[in-house]
Amino acid sequence: MTLRLSQIPLFVQMVLISGLLMYVPAAVALVQNDHFVSRSFFYSGTMVLSVCTLIAIAVHGTRGRTRTVDNLKALFLALALLPAVLALPMYETLGVVPYVDVYFEMVSSLTTTGMTTYEPASMLTDAVHLWRGMVGWLGGLLMWVAAAAVLAPLSLGGFEVTAMGEPGQLDTGQTHMQQARPMKRWSRAAQALLPIYVGLTGALWIMLVVLGDRPIVGLMNAMATLSTSGITTGVGVQNSNSGVAGEMIIFLFLLFALSRSTFSSDTGAVRRNSLLEDPELRLGFLIVMVVAVMLFMRHWFGALSEEDVSDPLAGLKAAWGGIFTVMSFLTTTGFESSEWHVARDWSGLQTPGLILLALAMVGGGVATTAGGVKLLRVYALYVQGLGEMERLVHPNVVLGRKRAGARGLRRRGAVIAWVFFMLFALSLAAVTLLLALAGNSFEEALILAVSALTTAGPLTQVAGEFPIAISSLGPVEKLILCAAMIAGRLEALAVIALISPDLWQK
Repeated sequence: MTLRLSQIPLFVQMVLISGLLMYVPAAVALVQNDHFVSRSFFYSGTMVLSVCTLIAIAVHGTRGRTRTVDNLKALFLALALLPAVLALPMYETLGVVPYVDVYFEMVSSLTTTGMTTYEPASMLTDAVHLWRGMVGWLGGLLMWVAAAAVLAPLSLGGFEVTAMGEPGQLDTGQTHMQQARPMKRWSRAAQALLPIYVGLTGALWIMLVVLGDRPIVGLMNAMATLSTSGITTGVGVQNSNSGVAGEMIIFLFLLFALSRSTFSSDTGAVRRNSLLEDPELRLGFLIVMVVAVMLFMRHWFGALSEEDVSDPLAGLKAAWGGIFTVMSFLTTTGFESSEWHVARDWSGLQTPGLILLALAMVGGGVATTAGGVKLLRVYALYVQGLGEMERLVHPNVVLGRKRAGARGLRRRGAVIAWVFFMLFALSLAAVTLLLALAGNSFEEALILAVSALTTAGPLTQVAGEFPIAISSLGPVEKLILCAAMIAGRLEALAVIALISPDLWQK
């Protein structure tokens, strides 16, 4: 059976899996006696499975040797075309909405961005919410597997900072898994990571339900945490019954978005004897604590001017609200703490949205579900900066890589990290310009562009002075954002590698 599946194109396999998953919300809607929604998902899933089965039979045994670039192409097609398939049951359920809206919704979910055109959330049923969350969760799993099976062998997705090969070229210093055939790498990575991903999601779900969340709410929050999509039922973490205790547990599970070494060592990335030596975790904790302290001090001084610092409980709540929210936006999840508003009420000051934008731009760990520039690239630039400052004092010094945490970085890692940062900046400028030309103000265009490219959709609701109504955007603006979300999830270097003729010849 495995051999037969390996002879079916990877993209077709993804569509088959999508069709099977449509039966889950169909069953949920059936239990809730929502027969119309149940039929919509059931018929859509049956149609997708039937068509894909015919395609699989037609192409079975006719394909040649699968190349690594073929899997990279399948990953791109999954992000660009698979949402059109995933949107079928939602379009059938909602009926009167334009197809571009549900396509936008599925692109946002699959890329773990979490933007939504459906506000308030009460207009959607539990089954439709579950479908959005499942697509986001599937997108997170897709990136976990693709990192080991596709991006690492090609020195992309952040691995170009540590790998010996050039970005977009096959790495000569590959691990045993990376030396296998592309489809074998994909199946091995899926078999290794799927139990971990499902197990972590199930564990978090059970904990949240025990703490008082409804099963559907707890499941949505668990899937949103592991995939960093931030997609909930509309209740949000800040309004869920699990309260601060639930936030503390979610905070621990967000650590899996700071470094891949927390759950896997299958990519040949930098390996440490201890997680405390992991540069991404250390830098992530440093950013969280420094930014949270700065926010707390800002609000504390604001409360001091109002002579309202006599309430230590409000201070503790404000501190926790800052720590959790900073961690959430650094991992591009976008949850707000239930105590986030306490700091603002305590001091009367608004939290600058620019800080949240900067956190999302930094992003989480390499080969995780988080978006942004990634912590490892930022760390590579930091190490390079220290070396340049040493040269200012001692011009003839010979810089080594013995500094703690820097031994796994390639010599040109900082240069490639800077190239990626420039590509990210150019992409941000281009998307912002296109959105501004479409009629948005500069502030709205910038927030939308950062949200899409960093896959941190909740920024649109909290980064500006007023929330941005995604439903009010036109079709052209939504398609621009779809392209930006796909480019942000796949990353610019991977897009460039995909159109490189040298890679297609191998």
